[in-house]
Amino acid sequence: MKLHEFLPPVSQAVGCVGPNDWVVLSTRVRLARNLRSNLFPDRAKKNDRIRVCSIIRKEVEALPQMAGGFAESMESLSAVEKQTLVERHLISREHAMRGAGSALVLSKDTSLSVMINEEDHLRMQSLKPGMQLQEAWVAIDEVDTALSKTLDFAFSDEFGYLTACPTNVGTGIRVSAMLHLPGLVLAEQINRVIQAANELGLAVRGLYGEGTEALGNLFQVSNQRTLGQTEVEIIERVGKVVNNIIENEKNARGLLLQNNPKMVYNHIGRAYGILANAHSISSKETMNLLSLFRLGFDLGFFPGVQRSFIDELFMVTQPAHLQARFAGKLSAEERDIRRADMLREAFRNVERPSMPSDPTSSLDKT
Repeated sequence: MKLHEFLPPVSQAVGCVGPNDWVVLSTRVRLARNLRSNLFPDRAKKNDRIRVCSIIRKEVEALPQMAGGFAESMESLSAVEKQTLVERHLISREHAMRGAGSALVLSKDTSLSVMINEEDHLRMQSLKPGMQLQEAWVAIDEVDTALSKTLDFAFSDEFGYLTACPTNVGTGIRVSAMLHLPGLVLAEQINRVIQAANELGLAVRGLYGEGTEALGNLFQVSNQRTLGQTEVEIIERVGKVVNNIIENEKNARGLLLQNNPKMVYNHIGRAYGILANAHSISSKETMNLLSLFRLGFDLGFFPGVQRSFIDELFMVTQPAHLQARFAGKLSAEERDIRRADMLREAFRNVERPSMPSDPTSSLDKT
């Protein structure tokens, strides 16, 4: 089966809802594991990577959670297919650069993703919509427990699970949430929130993780340490910080509407105007404007719009999804033109924003 035949339509992928999804787009729990007595992928020779990949892939595909899923070697996926998976957060940017000796296994609903021979032999993750850290942990813990019965994981009584990067040694767990924080950005409070999270041992990164930009006011919050704490303790700590950020975002929006509603309305109105009328627009500008449009929806400025409509545009306007939609290789300039055409068509029936008589009332519905 080809990847494009397997992946659910974007409208379906973004249609899932979860707790506090007005801020928390998704939550993820990822585990890193390695096979005992085998070199880490970046140190192993090609033949050894292929051998290890074959062993792991067989066991992963046999899991009941992966029935009806998708499995493929990374060398068999095209560059556009790999980037599409990155844009859907199903693989990392690093895994997209892998070739022979690396593979991917996805569950039927794509909520479970297993990267074989990324930085570690196994990078397995559970992805849930909204604020569902505990549910994501339960799902991936079941996969880990099942695989530990057939695969001999590298484990030290002193240090815990051994990983290629020292920061993952211990539990090997990475707990993260993707947050939409336009209120804190507009209120110029985001740096304070990031600093507070860093002081609590959490990392705040951009849309695609380490080293990436926070496009569309989207920030990824995750734990930095995995050693010296249990999985449950890490999940609880990340959950508390995320819940605090959610409250800060709500307060920031409230203060903006109370103290400077015209500024908020101006930002949202300009975003709507460009999205609905541009004839050439970059991916970066689109993401930032759609963020403001989403904020306008949350504040009740677009009563005839569904949130899934906005989230779908976030996805389909990204480079790989755009390339796949129109087939054939498009230059950056051609993508910008096609993207603008798509947006104008999408906004054809979206009415101009109108500020509610009491825009702060929308905050009570979040």
